[in-house]
Amino acid sequence: MCKLKVVFILTVVLLLCASMESRAAIRIIKLPEPETRGRVSVEEAIYKRRSVRSFADAPLSLKEVSQLLWAAGGKTVDGITGPTRAYPSAGAVYPLEVYLVAGNVTGLDPGVYRYNWKDNSLIPVREGDFRADLSMASLGQRMITQAPATLVVTMIPAKIVGRYGKRGLEKYTSMDAGHLGQNVHLQAGGMGLGTVMVGAFRDHEVSEVLGIKTREEVPLYIMPVGRPFEQAEGA
Repeated sequence: MCKLKVVFILTVVLLLCASMESRAAIRIIKLPEPETRGRVSVEEAIYKRRSVRSFADAPLSLKEVSQLLWAAGGKTVDGITGPTRAYPSAGAVYPLEVYLVAGNVTGLDPGVYRYNWKDNSLIPVREGDFRADLSMASLGQRMITQAPATLVVTMIPAKIVGRYGKRGLEKYTSMDAGHLGQNVHLQAGGMGLGTVMVGAFRDHEVSEVLGIKTREEVPLYIMPVGRPFEQAEGA
């Protein structure tokens, strides 16, 4: 009986050590600090907003990626219920997650990353260039392959259902996604970049690209981002 206890304790210790080593092996990538003042006014960004479906073969910088991700849901000023984020969410639940599918970002290996809004960082999920896979999952839309990077927005149903039930799932998450998407759209335009909202895709295939379980996390939005093709032509 005593030997069994010793074996059990040793097993637990080994599992804990393995878990700690696994967490340590995950390389958290701290992003450059985002800017809170731009050279383009909100009015100008709204006026010039348009959908861009053709991107130049040019990389994004890590600074640009950081700015876009921050606009998608980064931390802003402190609010009554805690840190306020870049877009409003019903009851400050924030059931959305943002992933970056990077293919051509200077200073960042191609791969799938999850955005950590709390400290403006990236958590690696998968290594490799998955732009073609994401394009195929999106019914072959080629601009996803062209764009140097794509933001993918997902929703965790359990977060919103636990607070607002069916109404939260059917209404509030769509509102949140709209707020987030417009933020990214205007931020991209203000930076001289372009993007487009993509809603046509096969959920389970996008989930495979992101490495998530569809029952626990649902893809909502895909936003390829890059330099508009005509901009590069005239440069």
